[in-house]
Amino acid sequence: MYVIPENKGGGNIIKHKQQLFTPLDHSEKIESVLETETIAFWSDVWRRFRNNKPALIGIIIIFIFVIFAIIGPLMVPYQYDKVDLFSTYKNPSGVHWFGTDALGRDIWCRVWTGARVSLFIAIVSALSQMVIGIIVGSISGLSGGKIDMIIMRFVDILIAIPFLIWVSLFMLVMGPGILSIILAFSLTQWKGMARLVRGETLRLKETEFAIAAKSMGASTWRLIRKHIFPNVLPVVIVSTTFQVTNAIFGEAFLSYIGLGIQPPMTSWGKLVASGIAEMRSFPFMLFIPAIFISLTMLSLQLIGDGLRDATDPKLRQ
Repeated sequence: MYVIPENKGGGNIIKHKQQLFTPLDHSEKIESVLETETIAFWSDVWRRFRNNKPALIGIIIIFIFVIFAIIGPLMVPYQYDKVDLFSTYKNPSGVHWFGTDALGRDIWCRVWTGARVSLFIAIVSALSQMVIGIIVGSISGLSGGKIDMIIMRFVDILIAIPFLIWVSLFMLVMGPGILSIILAFSLTQWKGMARLVRGETLRLKETEFAIAAKSMGASTWRLIRKHIFPNVLPVVIVSTTFQVTNAIFGEAFLSYIGLGIQPPMTSWGKLVASGIAEMRSFPFMLFIPAIFISLTMLSLQLIGDGLRDATDPKLRQ
């Protein structure tokens, strides 16, 4: 847009040639509007999320569990792997708050040590799946054509192979352990995230801002970083919370069948596996870790539902 100043008194137009066509710089206003819209969106998300009481309760429970995972083992004068054959199968009491197991190890200490392992595996695995899924899904959706077809057929092949086979291969090559479980989850469970991001990318690449950026020579990585990722982030965050839940359950399942954490290290799944063997005589050995697993998974589900409702544009008021 250009402004032509009014020529009063018939003065010399050449004298004002520097003022005839003065471009108006709207870049600062545009950036201000975009920033305001972004802040308004996340402010609205937080407003609706904090009004969701079940989701807030889920956050509080997860926060409490994280705090106790840090300080819980320090609250008792025991170690998670210390064997005391004179204190086997002790019921919960003031000495051993959650009782002891078949080897006299304090279950309170083992529960919160296991929480460190289970939560660490779940969070790292979910974040790794998120990163891989975003990269693969964005490239597939933006490229289209043969590249998209090849990537999606590769994803279909991975989906067709059962997860237990992948885990068995990783355990055979690397041996059981935390790193093996994280790699097994990260490298095999990103497929759902990739398909989700691909669908969103196919929709977003037909929008005006993506077409304009591409016509101005923006590279694929710049499109992903500047345009695709910020717009798929709400959907990705919701999906990641459910991936954390799946990783916790998966780790518990692997530990139960003997492919997960190996002694003397422990996890919630390992505690459940040990408690099942003593369920009839000492049910507290099973119920205590099972309650923590159930509460954690329920809290993450509530958080995921709250984020989904808060980021849904159809529910914005």
